[in-house]
Amino acid sequence: MTDTEIKLQGLEVLVASLGEVRAERFISLIMREPFDYTQWQRKLWIDQAVEELSQHALVNDP
Repeated sequence: MTDTEIKLQGLEVLVASLGEVRAERFISLIMREPFDYTQWQRKLWIDQAVEELSQHALVNDP
């Protein structure tokens, strides 16, 4: 999947979930605030074992 396809799919999911206005609001909030992806990732799965993450990835593999 190309970067463009990922961006388009992401926007489609946001709009489907939040609606057009809230999706645009979400994007503007993300663009406005400083965001450290690396720090976020370090905290995201802190309470899960590698085995749990692996199982979750296998179940949700497209």
